[in-house]
Order: sequence, then structure tokens, then C-alpha cells
Amino acid sequence: MVLEQFDLPTLVRALFSERGAVAAAVLVLVIGAIVGYLVWRGTRNFLCRQGVDDAVEGTLFERTANNVGLSTVGILSLLAAIAVYLLSVLLALHVARLIDTEFFWIRFTTLLPRLFVAALAVILGLVVGDKAKLVVSDRLKSVKLPEVSIIPELVKYSIFYIAALIALGQLGVTTAALLVLLAVYTFGLVFLGGLAFKDLLAAGAAGIYLLLSQPYGIGDEVEIDGTRGIVQEINVFVTHIESDEVEYIIPNQRVFKRGIVRIRQ
Repeated sequence: MVLEQFDLPTLVRALFSERGAVAAAVLVLVIGAIVGYLVWRGTRNFLCRQGVDDAVEGTLFERTANNVGLSTVGILSLLAAIAVYLLSVLLALHVARLIDTEFFWIRFTTLLPRLFVAALAVILGLVVGDKAKLVVSDRLKSVKLPEVSIIPELVKYSIFYIAALIALGQLGVTTAALLVLLAVYTFGLVFLGGLAFKDLLAAGAAGIYLLLSQPYGIGDEVEIDGTRGIVQEINVFVTHIESDEVEYIIPNQRVFKRGIVRIRQ
């Protein structure tokens, strides 16, 4: 009775089938490790050839990465390699029949790219935000108004915020919630920015009028609000005048409000 129930060919086929699946899974892991290394090396070389390492130099994220022995290029390359490694592990589990087919193809293959894109958005947001702050600060260094120092920070954190929204969107946060967050941020930026930059906006409006009407030019001797000197520079926000080797930087709204006296020799 026991011998009749014992099917040796079926047992052998099942054994060899299981061993074949395990061997195939191991092969997938080995191939995944090799491909992951090639992706890491290729991504690193590509980013270096594109000058990404020089572009991110000096940013806060790059300095933080250097403190732990890494770099922005290294982290991006490592993320690409980790994505390949994780995909190979999941594929090996699927080949070894340790996870359900539907669970593998629908859940993990959908989640893994989203996690990668979210991490990439956060890293790029931090790097681009810091770099944009440096660029804007360099462009505005000639504007001698205290409110201008806030603009680079606003640019940086705006980029951070957009990167965070992209990352949250990839992690499954609903679009409606993201739009509400964006609307709240935009309203706060416009409202608080209007309060903080009212003098800057007034100077800019006055500067545009002065540049268009040109009531005085570079080299003219003028008196502005009791300050007398030779005009050295006029931009949207301020007017530079010099007298006895002393340079005065006068906001344009003072010029517009107080008026000017052009001295003719």
C-alpha cells in the first residue's frame, strides 16, 4: 500500500525542479551583482565626464557627503547600483518561487522605481538648491540692500520644497494634497515676501522709472537728499555717487521720493 502511494519519478522531478529553481536564482544574483557594479562604474564615469562633480563643489550636500567619506557623484552612482541589486534580489526570489508572481510584478516592480526617483529628487533638490543660492548670491552681491540677502534663501528653499513635493508624489501622496501644499506655500511666499520686500519693490519700481526717463546719467554731479557727488553707477535698485573718495549708495526710492538736484558747471 505504501509502495503504491510512493511515486519515485514524481519525487525526482520535483527535486530536480526545485534545485533548478535555486540554481537559476543564484545565477540571477550573480548576474545582478555584476550588472550593478557595471552600472555603478558607468554612472560614476558618466557623471564625472558631464562635470557634475565640479558643478556641486562647495554645496552643503557635497560638504556633508565629504564628511562621511562620500560625494554627490558617488551617492548617485550608488543609488543606481542599489536599484539594480534590489531588482536582482527580487527577481531571484521570484525565480526561486519564494514570492508570489502577482505580488512581485505588481507591487515591487512598481514601488522600486518610485523609491529610486524619490531619493533622486531629494538629492538633486538639495544640490540644485544650494547651487542656485550661490549663483543668485553672486548675481546680487552688487545690490547693497539688506532685503536682498533673503532672496537666495528663498530660491534655495523653494527648490527644496519642489523636490519634496516630487518625492512625496512618487511615494503615493495624492495629487490634491500636493496641490494644497503648493498653494499654501505660494500664498505664504507672496504674502510674506510682499511684506519683507516692500522697500525692495519700491526701489525696483523707482529704478525702472529712473532708467527709462534718465533724469541724470553717469558722470553727472547731483545732490540727492542732501548728499552731493558724482554719479558712478545706476541700477534698478540703487544709485552710486562718489564725493571726496567716499562712495554713497542711495536706494532709488529715496531718489524718487526726495527728488534730485543736478548741478550744472
